[in-house]
Amino acid sequence: MTKLSEMKEMYLPILRERLEKDENIDTGGAYPKLKGDFYERQTRIALKNYGIINPNSVEEYVALDGYKGLEKAIFEMTPQEIIDELNLSGLRGRGGAGFPTGVKWQTALDAEGDKKYVIMNADEGDPGAYMDRSIMEGDPHSVLEGMAICARAIGSDEGFIYIRAEYPNAVKQLRQAIKEAEAHNLLGDKILGSDFSFHVNLRLGSGAFVCGEGTALIESIEGNRGMPQPKLKRTAVEGLWNKPTIINNVETFANVGYILNKGGENYASIGTEDTTGTKVFALVGKVNNSGLVEVPMGTTVNQIVFDIGGGIPKDRKIKAVQTGGPSGGVIPSKYFDLPIDFKNLKEIGSIMGSGGLVVMDETDCMVDIAKFFLEFTVSESCGKCTPCREGTMRILEMLEKVTSGKAEVEILENLENLSQYITDVSLCGLGQTACNPVLSTIRYFKDEYLAHIEDKTCPSGACKDLSSYFITDDCIGCKICAKNCPVSCISGETKEKHVIDQEACIKCGECYNVCPVGAVITK
Repeated sequence: MTKLSEMKEMYLPILRERLEKDENIDTGGAYPKLKGDFYERQTRIALKNYGIINPNSVEEYVALDGYKGLEKAIFEMTPQEIIDELNLSGLRGRGGAGFPTGVKWQTALDAEGDKKYVIMNADEGDPGAYMDRSIMEGDPHSVLEGMAICARAIGSDEGFIYIRAEYPNAVKQLRQAIKEAEAHNLLGDKILGSDFSFHVNLRLGSGAFVCGEGTALIESIEGNRGMPQPKLKRTAVEGLWNKPTIINNVETFANVGYILNKGGENYASIGTEDTTGTKVFALVGKVNNSGLVEVPMGTTVNQIVFDIGGGIPKDRKIKAVQTGGPSGGVIPSKYFDLPIDFKNLKEIGSIMGSGGLVVMDETDCMVDIAKFFLEFTVSESCGKCTPCREGTMRILEMLEKVTSGKAEVEILENLENLSQYITDVSLCGLGQTACNPVLSTIRYFKDEYLAHIEDKTCPSGACKDLSSYFITDDCIGCKICAKNCPVSCISGETKEKHVIDQEACIKCGECYNVCPVGAVITK
């Protein structure tokens, strides 16, 4: 009996006894899972242990077959066989680009070098995204196992986790997990008594969004300013300190142990032909049940938002979803039955990204949404290349003219032309995808741009310079709007129609949000 088998035999009964006392966990199946409608329609692989095990206990991770994939990789498989299993699984990088993981690892295995590195990109910076943070906080050993398997496959003995310092709890959990794994000889020298050694180090970033790009991340680890570099060779051939380097994100590594344990064919049976397996989404925005959702690739937006997310609050109409964070595109409702995978999202002008999925309803203005993401991109651009540094600023200035009612119709052509130019010639992925929100909103919601430009109105009432709030005859005089108004500009007697003082109104929209009968409208 191996060391891992002994640990599992010892700790599995203890874990099951604890889980059976937890009313939120179902232990009736082959693998424990969280109870509730929110989880019933999910297929959890990367999140299989999240909320189940104690992240500070390597024993509980091992009790549920943790590190079994690593054990198999060390004692039963050659490096080439490991990569062949990854290729069979069809796993593609979950950081956004969707590059085949096995192909990337093969390149590093074949590359010449006396030293090779494994890097986990944990620099999750998309607004509203917290998939990677949750995995690291709730199941840190899953990513350590994935990194170790990768190291075994390519011939590496050292790895780095690049994580932003704004994730203090994740940093704490990873440090504890590394310490525990080393204590049980699951990391470090001669792992499990073999000739394979692998050490993992943490490197904390300062929160620059651009450091999620591979070459900028490498520059930061090397002690330089984190700025993208021209990519003359793949990092799998020449990366960290000019040595062959594999960079994968957190969710990608979290899938590797499962694939080695269950087999690539098992993983490939989930998802679509183009994109196998599952994807974790951070479901946020105008949705009743927000949270982490892991579903098979090919699941539709409607299934995620309505079957799992419970639909839209206040019985409002869903308008669009935005995928891929600030680099992604806005998807209109006509595509909500389209299976989500890398290919389909690209065809409709969006990207998978790391997995943010923001739900927007009829109160959201698409021009304002595009402006919001451009503001983020402008502030996070490293400034190294002119198209991104200057171009995104010009795009933002044009969007500000549109939302303030100061634009002419010619601005639409200028927006599209400049956005396409920035996309074509920017140095790195940040600039190359920065204008996706602009291009996708013009493509699908051009009527809203025209309303701002020609009619000087914001149909959604989100742009303050173009909107005013009014109370209709449907008002029941409940005074809820008046009580919530931050500037006390709403007057009226109980059970009588109220009135908004237009000169005093700051157009915050709180009256619109709290009215129980929908008597507040925008014009």
